[in-house]
Amino acid sequence: MRRKLVVGNWKMNGSRAVNGALLSGITAGLDDATGATGATLAVCVPAPYLAQCQAALSGGPVGWGAQDVSAHAGGAYTGEVAAAMLADFACAYVIVGHSERRAYHAESNELVAQKAVAVLAAGMTPIVCVGETLAEREAGQTFAVVAAQLDAVLARLDDTDVARLVLAYEPVWAIGTGKTATPAMAQEVHARLREQLRQNNAAAAATVHILYGGSMKADNAKQLMAEQDIDGGLIGGAALTAADFLAIVHAAN
Repeated sequence: MRRKLVVGNWKMNGSRAVNGALLSGITAGLDDATGATGATLAVCVPAPYLAQCQAALSGGPVGWGAQDVSAHAGGAYTGEVAAAMLADFACAYVIVGHSERRAYHAESNELVAQKAVAVLAAGMTPIVCVGETLAEREAGQTFAVVAAQLDAVLARLDDTDVARLVLAYEPVWAIGTGKTATPAMAQEVHARLREQLRQNNAAAAATVHILYGGSMKADNAKQLMAEQDIDGGLIGGAALTAADFLAIVHAAN
């Protein structure tokens, strides 16, 4: 059985003071012996706060990571952050292809794939986000959309790197709207993604985590994560409050 993985995505929120209180609240609420009910935990934070997370979380049960990365290794790309720079802060994870990046920054499937390759090359784990808009779901295109998003990444990876991925299914229509796919709806897409992985690399399909990223909250987390192919959550708004994040973490048991 895959150990659950719960990752908080702070998006563009936080300050040094607020972050310090949040991280202290999370770590104080965890079981000292097990690191929170046996689940693997991390927070993905705005780049300016990576050093703060490294200082506060090193040696503890909560990992940390970034929310985006450049596809380029370095050079004249003002404002971008290279994978090696994130690795300098001991990031474990990097989110790539989040729906907000795809929508607001016009990131293509190919660019997301390039970013995933860059993260893997730097020794970190990419959390590759896939998901459909409301219009795409209503048009019956959900499976075609997420398959194309994942295919672009798989086409660039060998079997070893496929096994190092984390996927996150985030139905765009359920992010920040208060709407959530039912557990059965989410499981259907997760199962399709796992089958797509299986066709590419059967061994990896059994171990790769597929997270649900569409407004998972304390009151629905247990039901969602009870589904066979939902291996945890990529948590947005609920990750900004220690009590809410901890409730989801404990639901992962």
